[in-house]
Amino acid sequence: MAKRLRSGFTTGSCAAAAAKAAALMLCGENPPATVEIPFPDGSRKIFHVDSTRYNSDGSFEAYIIKDAGDDPDVTNGAEIGARADLNNPDPANCVEIDGLYLCGGSGVGKVTKPGLAVRAGEPAINPVPRKMITAAVREAVPKGRVTITIIVPKGAELVEKTLNYRLGVVGGISILGTTGIVRPVSADAWTATIKASMDVAKEAGLKDIVISTGRTSEKGAQKLLDLEEEAFAMMGDYLEFSLLEAAKHDFTTIHLSGMWAKIVKAALRVPQTHVRNGALEMIDAARLLKELGANGKVLEKIEKSNTAREMYKHLEEAGRSEIITAVCHKAREYAEDVSGRKVKVYLVDHKARILAHV
Repeated sequence: MAKRLRSGFTTGSCAAAAAKAAALMLCGENPPATVEIPFPDGSRKIFHVDSTRYNSDGSFEAYIIKDAGDDPDVTNGAEIGARADLNNPDPANCVEIDGLYLCGGSGVGKVTKPGLAVRAGEPAINPVPRKMITAAVREAVPKGRVTITIIVPKGAELVEKTLNYRLGVVGGISILGTTGIVRPVSADAWTATIKASMDVAKEAGLKDIVISTGRTSEKGAQKLLDLEEEAFAMMGDYLEFSLLEAAKHDFTTIHLSGMWAKIVKAALRVPQTHVRNGALEMIDAARLLKELGANGKVLEKIEKSNTAREMYKHLEEAGRSEIITAVCHKAREYAEDVSGRKVKVYLVDHKARILAHV
């Protein structure tokens, strides 16, 4: 029997736990051995506090050792800490959230380019971790001003193993996470699930198969297509594998549904769309968009873009929907070349709306 993979915690949830522990000490409590914090899904999790310290400036620090479970990344085992104090924050590296000043400390990156989830000039602490940190700290300090500085002691070393430099995040790692939980999925588990889904669809007598990169893109396709539930197979990042498997299963039509960055990768003929296997090179994406007709000022903006999302925004603002459609056509050409089958492509946004289909 296959081993069940163990979930872990994100840098964002570890930062929130450390922040609450430091805030509790700021309020006069003894250094806690454990701390419990709320998660975005309404659950609560307990963290072991690895170390604490009191500083001569009146601040308190607490550190959590990140456990990423069975899907470890470069930050697995890293110290993620927080300092709590009542001192005046440095406005150059802090954001204010309802009276709580959240700052990027040593080892936490700073955003320098547009196109990311937080604005240029701010610490690289993403929106969900910001909410988690605020909620956790407010359990210890319900109201009033408090300054929380997130610290990653080896962040400057760890960032060298990431793609932050491409994104314009400098000086340290990003504090990330959308749920607080790292859910591991092995490659074998993914491909076995894709194959099993197609087995079920074939046994149901279906001629069409819908392969989606994620739940949002799947929802978008479900809204548009009147197909049985068995026709939908989540493929994650395994694009080429899924196309070949669909051909083996002899489906007549393959429906490929994905969000912009994934569709651009398909148009660039990247077979495995996870960032660690096929990082979307902005230069390649810009070249593709130029080949498809981007020119003038919009091309200048695209070539300076930091992310695929930013490129899409420039095309949309310039009213160049024909280029967006052309990217979908390129993605379809690749999918048909790989599978030898008829393919339809659906571009979906973050609200599961279909933006284009070809």
